[in-house]
Amino acid sequence: MIHIDNHQPTFGGNAGMSSQYLEVRGLTVSFDGFKANTDVNLTLMQGDLRFLIGPNGAGKTTLIDAITGLVPATGSVTKSGVELLGKKVHQIARLGVGRTFQTASIFEQLTVLQNLDIAAGSGRSMMTMLRKRKAVSDEIEEALETIGLTKERDKPAGILAHGQKQWLEIGMLLVQNADVLLLDEPVAGMSHEEREETGELLRRIGGERTVVVVEHDMDFMRAFATSVTVLAGGKVLSEGTVAEVQADPKVQEVYLGTAAAGEELEQIAEESAETPQGDSHA
Repeated sequence: MIHIDNHQPTFGGNAGMSSQYLEVRGLTVSFDGFKANTDVNLTLMQGDLRFLIGPNGAGKTTLIDAITGLVPATGSVTKSGVELLGKKVHQIARLGVGRTFQTASIFEQLTVLQNLDIAAGSGRSMMTMLRKRKAVSDEIEEALETIGLTKERDKPAGILAHGQKQWLEIGMLLVQNADVLLLDEPVAGMSHEEREETGELLRRIGGERTVVVVEHDMDFMRAFATSVTVLAGGKVLSEGTVAEVQADPKVQEVYLGTAAAGEELEQIAEESAETPQGDSHA
């Protein structure tokens, strides 16, 4: 039986007895003396769809690189009490922490189904994974339905639309049982329709997982975020709901660095305050 998550993301998360969380404490990343991140503290709960925003060079991608083991860092990153810093990339992935990149990392010559099969079967041989199987596992059927690619299952991944490739990469994380997903600008280059469908996908998967979205698209952020962290200069500048963050004078002053941006943020904050969280699609 196919299971689709029923919980919707909500501010503060859908915490329960078995809830997962990601806790970042004092995280600092340095490159030849330059601090890309300085003393970053974050608590990310299951069911809270967190958007990570900030100007270019704020340290957003570096932060998720550090969490996933791609760059060395000091401090502490724990997933439900298990320390991640110091572990190798594949060890962190096996603990259920997955990420996407701005350019989708998929096998373009293989079908959608084969991509998901490979992601789900890391313990099987390549020949076994590429062999056409008589039955598709429930987890792959569920992932196909969740990401909206059931009809494209037998198509080569390389001919998918731009947005569909990003959805496939997210599906590959789902079949790996990742319950912490770090998504780096997932809607970059997408059409308006693809952005809307991606937002709905994040809602479908975000209720029962910890999902962090690095994003520059302010409209997309205010439509789908349940909470927001603003980075500036490698540090956490502000944190809260969409309305709280965008009404913060520090954010208005620093974010994008222009007076016009501040006025735009004030307008967005007023609109967000008038619209119930989770209902805005503008």
